[in-house]
Amino acid sequence: MFVLRYCVCVSVSLLVALAYEASVTAQTTSSLNQGADELKSEPRVSELKQLEETSVKPDTEGVTPSNQENTVVREQAVPPQPISPTNFQESLQPSETILEKLPPNNLNPSGNPLLFPTKPDEVKTNVRQAISLKEVIALALQHNREVQTARTTLEELQAELGVARAELFPILDIETSLVRFRNDRVFGGGTDLLGNVLGPEVTSAETFTDARASANLTYDIYTGGGRSARIERAERSVRRQQLEVEVIAERVRFEATDNYYLLQNADAQVAIRQADVENASQTLRDAQLLERAGLGTRFDVLRAEGDLATANEQLTRAIADQRTARRRLAETLSLGQQVELSAADEIAESGIWNLSLDETIVRAYKNRAELEQRLIDRELGENDREIALAEIRPRVDFTANYDARENFDDGVPVLTDWTFQARVRWRIFDGGRAFEGARRAERRMDRANLEFANQRNEIRFEVEEAYYNLIANKENIDSTRKNVATFDEALRLARLRFQAGVGTQTDVINAQRDLSGARGRFLQAIIQYNQSLNALQRAVSNFPDDRLFETP
Repeated sequence: MFVLRYCVCVSVSLLVALAYEASVTAQTTSSLNQGADELKSEPRVSELKQLEETSVKPDTEGVTPSNQENTVVREQAVPPQPISPTNFQESLQPSETILEKLPPNNLNPSGNPLLFPTKPDEVKTNVRQAISLKEVIALALQHNREVQTARTTLEELQAELGVARAELFPILDIETSLVRFRNDRVFGGGTDLLGNVLGPEVTSAETFTDARASANLTYDIYTGGGRSARIERAERSVRRQQLEVEVIAERVRFEATDNYYLLQNADAQVAIRQADVENASQTLRDAQLLERAGLGTRFDVLRAEGDLATANEQLTRAIADQRTARRRLAETLSLGQQVELSAADEIAESGIWNLSLDETIVRAYKNRAELEQRLIDRELGENDREIALAEIRPRVDFTANYDARENFDDGVPVLTDWTFQARVRWRIFDGGRAFEGARRAERRMDRANLEFANQRNEIRFEVEEAYYNLIANKENIDSTRKNVATFDEALRLARLRFQAGVGTQTDVINAQRDLSGARGRFLQAIIQYNQSLNALQRAVSNFPDDRLFETP
């Protein structure tokens, strides 16, 4: 009778514990089912919570289920659009209207490039701004120091071109002078050799004013081809720097876009790690309840506490990586010292590449500025050769001189002189300097030819690598999306089995890890797809209108 009464009490206590657990499980199950339904469609990353000030501790009190793990991915409302000249231009070309929408004086850096902060408040990040990819590209092309330096160098070379073109015109010098002259002479006075007195001293003064003016005109009629070669060289240098501005702008756009995707990835990792913390908290709560009911062991509780501590460590690391990604993006945009950025766009496929691999390679050969730069380097070598050989070719120059002189005190009219001179100069021997200079320029031409071939091969490799990665990441998106839904359902079933006493805690932990890994792989596949698409756009450059970034 005593044994029967003891069994009844134990059964009642187990029923009460299981009833309490069932209520908690019902809420969690409905939330997880909703997340599984959302994962069957095209998911996206939602806006992330700020986790920097709080962290989950291994305590059962105050730990409530959150739907954060189910809001990590959401349904994509708009399918990815193909990359076409219209939407690509609208999405990537910098626009002044984009910059006008940004908060004034918040993201703009200081106008003083020599700014050197000396106080902690001057570097404290107190300006936090959510920014989209379009705004990132616009700010990068406007504020990036490399782009500004390249444009400044272009202006310098344009000034050098003006100096070279000035040789086409004669040089005219004008000189004037005005001289006031006085000459005092003394006559008489003193004694001669015999001691006779010569007479009183007489002083005579002579004064005159002299004005002179001269004009000298010099013009090089023929310079042996050196002048035209210098002008052509300056023009090609300007063109090469224009292409360099385009190359740097393309690289900055690529780096800014890639850093934005890295920031999105960091934000997603924070959300995933937070979901891991919540799952570990749920597992710990289940283990403690089963231990109280006599169906679990202390070992299961300790293991759950360890898993929760590991999840918190990974969350802390993810938050640190997120802060680093924010600072890296701000550095690429050359923003102010007090700015901290966050990603406003959700993670989604940014487009579809419609060109085949062969068409993409040919388009890259046509558009890449680096290939034209190598051709210009060859032309610069030709100009250097002409400049060197011009030193041993005949030169013809012309000089005209006009002089005018007027003495206002002698009553003579203005005296004028005219001089015209044509001179031919031919350097017969210079010790071989000209030929050696020409030979050096020819070697530069040969090097430019080799660099062109090497650049062409590099461009093809960049296109093929980005193209193959794009295809692989596209396929990974489809497969990882299905894995997320599968492992989400597996975790739900493993937790129900564990709560019912027919499963083990190891099954729940393994299911949590599988789900966390699947979510991470899914988001990583989307981000890597966008990065591959960004790399492919950079490899093709200027796609699709052949003039995406206009040089000044």
